[in-house]
Amino acid sequence: MHPSRYALPWLRVPLQTLLLAMPLATLSACASPPAHEALFLATTLTAAHSFTKGIEGPAVDAEGNIYAVNFARQQTIGKVRPDGSGEVWLSLPGTSIANGIRFGSRGQMYLADYMEHTIYLVDPATRALTIHARDARMTQPNDIAITKDDVLYASDPNWKENTGRVWRIAQDGTVSLALDTMGTANGIEVSPDGKTLYVNESVQRNIWAYTIEADGSLTGKRLLIKFDDFGMDGMRVDVDGNLYVTRYGKGSVVKLSPQGRILREISVPGAKPSNITFGGPDGRTAYVTEVVQGRLLQFHVDRPGLEWQRAQENKAKASAAAASKNVSGE
Repeated sequence: MHPSRYALPWLRVPLQTLLLAMPLATLSACASPPAHEALFLATTLTAAHSFTKGIEGPAVDAEGNIYAVNFARQQTIGKVRPDGSGEVWLSLPGTSIANGIRFGSRGQMYLADYMEHTIYLVDPATRALTIHARDARMTQPNDIAITKDDVLYASDPNWKENTGRVWRIAQDGTVSLALDTMGTANGIEVSPDGKTLYVNESVQRNIWAYTIEADGSLTGKRLLIKFDDFGMDGMRVDVDGNLYVTRYGKGSVVKLSPQGRILREISVPGAKPSNITFGGPDGRTAYVTEVVQGRLLQFHVDRPGLEWQRAQENKAKASAAAASKNVSGE
């Protein structure tokens, strides 16, 4: 059945416009929590030791599934549903072990492999694994941040020397050094407007902000915040630009304003939260990887995560494009 044959004569708005607008309207309607909802109270999502102590790199696809590394054993990517059930989704080749995971604008998955100095590209539909970037200059690509147009920034700590760098990976996989002579670069994230890169230094306990120039270079280094104790690991922003930072060793997640002011600190089960992502039906469920018990934690927040919103927007665009193709008979 061809959809265009049954179009109502009074309907003049293009179908693809409607399909795109509907999910975005839903995003807006779900932007704030119900008055009765309990926020910032962490609970467990998966069973203890469902992951190894190398659990890291959580990311959520457009359908709401959570992916994290080292499910059941090392060298795997686990897929966990919102009800906490999960399985090994992908096994990595050779000696590869992933850390950071991010999804791109077409739903593609990127993995930072710290053993093989590699950023992998995964097709979620086929699970085909290809090398997106490989560079022996990298010590160990760790966490990755992604811009709206699929440029990656990878943190690269040298734990033995307490130093680090940041690499920029272009859409075509070209690797260039973005920052040198840092402390132990670890958590990394891009602001919602794409103009600021945040990088934390776990050992030195600093979070730095850099201006992202038009050519992708980083300038204007400025200290966002310095903590007096405990370490830091993965970070993510919400749609308002607030930065959620896992406090490794302290057993908490800190919510920072874009100006570096502590807005809230959320206690989580387990002393070593290692990374964070956002998902759930409205983007307001934070999922946290926890090392001590090898499990995923969750808590509800007041505003959606940026990566969730981007995933929904990209999904809507893809649906609109497919509908337009069907209507035109291509």
